[in-house]
Amino acid sequence: MDVMKKHQIEAALAQEAQAVSAGKLKEDNPLDITDNFRVFCEACRRGDLKECQEMISAGVNINARDRFDYTPLILASLCGHYEVTQLLLENGALCERDTFQGERCLYNALNDRIRNLLLSYDYAKSTNPLQPLAAHITSLLGRPNTTDITITAYDESFCLHKFLLAARSPYFAKKLAATPATTAWKLPHSIPAASLEVALQYLYFSEVSLRRITHGMSDEEELVVLGGIDKIGRQLEIERLCEDITEVSDRRLLRQRRGEELERGRDQLEAWFKENVVRNKMVVDTDKVENIQWDRNNSIFADILLRADDDDEDRHDSNQPDAPSSKPLNSSMEPVGKTLDPLNSIPIGGIPIGPIKSRSPSDRRTPRKSTLYPAHRAMLLRSEYFLTMFSSSFREAQNTPHLQIVTLDCTPAVLETILRFLYTERADFGLDIAIDVLFAADQLFIEKLKQRAALIISTLGNGSTSTVESENPRGEIDVDEAVDIYEIIRAGWDTRVQRLEEFGARYIAYRLERFIDEPEFAELVTDSAKRVKARQETDTVELVDDIRYYLSERFRLRFEDSGLDEMMDESIQQTSDGLTEAIADLDICDKDSQILEENTVPDIDSQLAAGAIRTLDGEIAGDEFAQDAINYQIMLGKIDKLLENLNLDA
Repeated sequence: MDVMKKHQIEAALAQEAQAVSAGKLKEDNPLDITDNFRVFCEACRRGDLKECQEMISAGVNINARDRFDYTPLILASLCGHYEVTQLLLENGALCERDTFQGERCLYNALNDRIRNLLLSYDYAKSTNPLQPLAAHITSLLGRPNTTDITITAYDESFCLHKFLLAARSPYFAKKLAATPATTAWKLPHSIPAASLEVALQYLYFSEVSLRRITHGMSDEEELVVLGGIDKIGRQLEIERLCEDITEVSDRRLLRQRRGEELERGRDQLEAWFKENVVRNKMVVDTDKVENIQWDRNNSIFADILLRADDDDEDRHDSNQPDAPSSKPLNSSMEPVGKTLDPLNSIPIGGIPIGPIKSRSPSDRRTPRKSTLYPAHRAMLLRSEYFLTMFSSSFREAQNTPHLQIVTLDCTPAVLETILRFLYTERADFGLDIAIDVLFAADQLFIEKLKQRAALIISTLGNGSTSTVESENPRGEIDVDEAVDIYEIIRAGWDTRVQRLEEFGARYIAYRLERFIDEPEFAELVTDSAKRVKARQETDTVELVDDIRYYLSERFRLRFEDSGLDEMMDESIQQTSDGLTEAIADLDICDKDSQILEENTVPDIDSQLAAGAIRTLDGEIAGDEFAQDAINYQIMLGKIDKLLENLNLDA
């Protein structure tokens, strides 16, 4: 059976190679010898979660292969880095069975845990990352209450969206730019309604099959429809319409075509979003927002205005000249605000622009600013929050001569991130605004963006080097780490994101000596205990349990690296007992400090002069392993002491 499967795989690989060489099929794992990809592969090899996320955000090809024929996914799974493997899979790394690299990745996985993770992300069980966006846009064909133009062929009419037609079809972009108030358009009778329906389904990201379209038609009817599709494709300037709707039997080629079309469509939407929504945002004084009036018949077909106010701390005095003002599209009033550069003029993450001024009453402070984004309800419906708002009797759902203004409780940078995700499925943002995006996505019920924010927090804010390791030559802490771990853990509680709770516990456990004596940590433990409703004396404190688990993991991994893992008890519940027995067996730790000095550090003065290793209690340890073993016991004791002081039994 194995021999037969091997022959089948070899035949499939040969056929695939032939298709790739002929240009019919793109290679799933192209060779990449750039420095960026090399750095990315090295990060995957050593399990550097933070650098992996940074390289992914920089746009590195996650499915490429290096000069040694390794993909990042193979390196991460081969080296046993579960979290890096999960990160790669979540960002689109492929591990498809019956392909060379897929089978190689599965075969070389270090353990069953990673192998099962790879199998769970097999492409046959997953979907294209852009499928949620495509599914929403396809569903808009059945939402006539969000449409603003009607196109008719023969006696059949289709209710459509101007902004989507303009984004996807160069013909419609030019026509609607010349006459934005157009609400109806009629096709010549030479184009059948069935042909128009095919073109519209294609523009709306639907999977269109020529075989299904022509099923049951006579040869003559089929020729008429195909001719109409060709005509309308040329008229609307949809270059690949006929090619992409042609049925193909090869599964990989079909998947490739679908993926390319979704990528192309997303890029068109993103370009339209930048040129129209972002480019036409307005920054005005907050006390003048109510004076803004945008006509419904505007040239970017916006039907709602979203408002975000700057934080109070973003306001500061500035002697720089004002930027040139701009008028809203088709507005019925004079310009009241300034159009600011989206990259350089909007405060990111609550960081003031320019020098920070004194807050004394004598200083002059600029008025608070608000940013207005013209948007389209059809795209906002991806959020359950807006779906409920626009389908109810709320004021925002009513049709008025001028666009309604909806205020969101977030900064302009966060609002722009949310809009970019809703329009394009892209969610590239930094750690500086990740928590704000997390809360905003939670408020708007955008689950995918919420999970993306949690992923960024738990990777860009990640680091597994402990305090003791940074004090010794074995490792260094990233001095640029600027995460408020208390805020992150509470954010995980408030937004019900388990990933952040686990990340926070692991982060603290790997740096416990830094946090254990802080009053804020004691307060966090108390808050964790209060989260258990009707808590009994015998209930555990979830945060403390998680910290103990990751603390044992931290030292267990060190023991395994030292080749002493066989002496450790594999049960997490008995970690402490197993560690004590291992220490006793090796005679590396004794409660009597005199024995420890006698056996491991006979000459204290010379040890100190040579830079001897000390434990957290200041005692000299014979070696690094002895230091770890003693520190582990010390920190467990500190946790117990803390719980005793807080009158908590965990």
